[in-house]
Amino acid sequence: MDAVEVRGPKAPKDPIKKKPFFFIMQGKEIYGAPQPDGRGIQFIYESDGRLIDAARLSGNITDDYMLGLLKTTEGFRKMVHSIGVSVSGRVKEEKVRFVFQMYGATQSDPTSTQITLDFEMDGMERIIKMSDVDWKESDKEPGQIRFEFPTPGIQASVDVRFYLNNGFVAPIQPMESMVDFESKNYSDMISHSLMQMGNTARLEKVLQKAGKGEDVTLGFIGGSITQGAGAIPIHEKCYPRVFAENFEKKYANGGQVTLIKAGVGGTPSELGMVRFERDVLRGGVRKPDLIVIEFAVNDEGDETKGVCYESLVRKALALPWKPAVVLLFAVFSFDWNLQDRLGPVGVRYDIPMVSIMDAVTPQFNLLPEDGRVISKNQFFYDVYHPSNLGHQIMSDCLIHLMDEVNGKATSLDTGIDETELSKIQPIIGADFENVELIDRHELARLKKKYHISMLEEGSFNNIDKELQMVEMDTNIEPVPEFPYNWAHLPKSVQNSDSASDEAIDNASFKMKITCSKLLLLFKDSGSTVYGTAEVYVDDKKVMDADPLKVGWTHCNAVILFDENKSASHVIEIKMAPGMENKKFAILGFGVVE
Repeated sequence: MDAVEVRGPKAPKDPIKKKPFFFIMQGKEIYGAPQPDGRGIQFIYESDGRLIDAARLSGNITDDYMLGLLKTTEGFRKMVHSIGVSVSGRVKEEKVRFVFQMYGATQSDPTSTQITLDFEMDGMERIIKMSDVDWKESDKEPGQIRFEFPTPGIQASVDVRFYLNNGFVAPIQPMESMVDFESKNYSDMISHSLMQMGNTARLEKVLQKAGKGEDVTLGFIGGSITQGAGAIPIHEKCYPRVFAENFEKKYANGGQVTLIKAGVGGTPSELGMVRFERDVLRGGVRKPDLIVIEFAVNDEGDETKGVCYESLVRKALALPWKPAVVLLFAVFSFDWNLQDRLGPVGVRYDIPMVSIMDAVTPQFNLLPEDGRVISKNQFFYDVYHPSNLGHQIMSDCLIHLMDEVNGKATSLDTGIDETELSKIQPIIGADFENVELIDRHELARLKKKYHISMLEEGSFNNIDKELQMVEMDTNIEPVPEFPYNWAHLPKSVQNSDSASDEAIDNASFKMKITCSKLLLLFKDSGSTVYGTAEVYVDDKKVMDADPLKVGWTHCNAVILFDENKSASHVIEIKMAPGMENKKFAILGFGVVE
C-alpha cells in the first residue's frame, strides 16, 4: 500500500520585529458622509496642530522635539518610517481607500503628495513605507486624512499608527478599558456636571407637558459640538440627538419629541444671535419648549467678550411662550472653556447650567483603580470635539439635570416673564438682544422698519452657492448656511469680456439704513479665488474683510458699529484694489433698530 503524504500547515516564519510606534487614532469611529459624486468620505483634518494633538491624545507623546517634527512634511519624514492602518467594518470584504494628503502652498495644491492605499475592512493592519512614497517638492505640512468608501453611509472603526525611524523612542501606548455606565463612579462623575439648578419652573413645565402626552420640541444652538462634530455618524450620535431620544424614552408619555439642532461649526454667539430666529425658531414656525445654548468653547474670539452671548440668552428667555433655557458648557481637550466668563450670565438670570468640564476633567488624571471613568483619549475624537462616548456623556449630563428637576416638588413659581426680564440689569451687556437678520430673503420684510431707502447691489449681484454646509436636526444631508447672499464674482465667472462690463464688475454694494448697531456677515474661505473687500461706513473705511484669514469655508460676523442711538448710515462694500477678479460673499447683516 502506497504511503499517504500528510500535508499540514508550514511552520510560520519568525515575525518581523516592528519598530516602535505611537497611535494617532485608536478605535476611532468613522462614517462615510455622502458626497456629490456618490461616494462616502470621512475627512479628518490634521493641519494647524491637529496632528500634534492627535499624537498627544492617542499616542501619549509628550516629547516636544517629536511633536514639533509633526508640524512639517520634512519633520514628519525625518521621524516616521511607516504608517500602519487597519479598518474594521461590518462587512469585511467592503473596500476602503486610505488617503494621507500633504498640504502645499494651499490646501488644494494639486502638486502635493497624497499617500493612498486601497484595502478591505477586515481589521488587518496594512503597512505603508514612507520610502515607497513619491514625495513632492511642494509639500509643506501634513494636511488631512481621508477614508473613502465607494458608497455613503458605511461605518467602521480605525487604528492608525506611526512607526518610527531609528533613534526615536515611543512611550508605552495606553490600552483603554471599557466605560462602565452603571458604576457609581460614572454616576458621581455625571453629578458633578450640575453647575447650577437655578429656577427650574420652566423645565418643570417641559416635563409636565411631556408627561401629559403632549408633543415637545427640544432646541439646541451652538458651534461644531452641537452640530455633532466627532460623533459617528454625526446625525445619529451627536449629543442633541442622543438626548432627544433618551428624553423621549424617559419622559414622553406618548407625545412626539421633535429635535431642532442648529449647531454651526467654528461660529460664536456673535453669529448665533443673528441666526437664532431663522435656525431655531425657523421663522416663527417652531416654538421650542427647551433651548440649550452651547457656545462655551466658541466665544473666545467674540469681540464683545460676552455681550453677544448674554444678548442671545435674553432673546431666548424673552420668547412669549417662556421656553426653558439651559446653558451648556462644553470643554476642549486642554481642559478649557469660557464658563468663568459666561457663567455669571446664568447666575444673573437664575438659569440651569451644566458644565461638561466640571464633570470629566477632574478624573482625567486619575488611574482606573483610583476612580477614573473615562480617559481623555476616549472622551475626545480630536483636540476640540467629543467622541461618541463624549457625546453620550454630554447627553447624560443634561438628562441628569432633568432627573434632578423631576425629583423636586412642583414649584409654584412660573419663571421669569418678559416684564421681569426687562427689569433685570445685564451682567455683561445685552446691546444686541433685538438683533435681526437682513439678507435677500428678509429684505422686503424689514425694508420699511429700518428705512432702507437705497440698496445698490453693484457687482455683488450674484449668489454664492458654495457655502458652509451644516447637518440640521436629525438629517445627514447638509444644508447651506446663508443661501440668500450677495456675491461678487470674478469677471471670468460672469462671462463679461467687454470694457463696458468692467465698471459693473467693480461697482460697490451700497445700502442706506437707519439703525443703532450693525454687523456684517461674510463668507470665509480656504480658496485663493476669494479676495479682500473694503468696508466703509459713511465714507469712512472701517475694515478690510479678508475671507482667507480664517482659512476654511465658514460664516464670519463682525461689528461695523455699535451706537446708543439709531441714525441713518450709508454702508459701502467694494473689492480692494487688485481684488476685482476675486470672489467675495456678503452673507447678510445683523441689525438693531
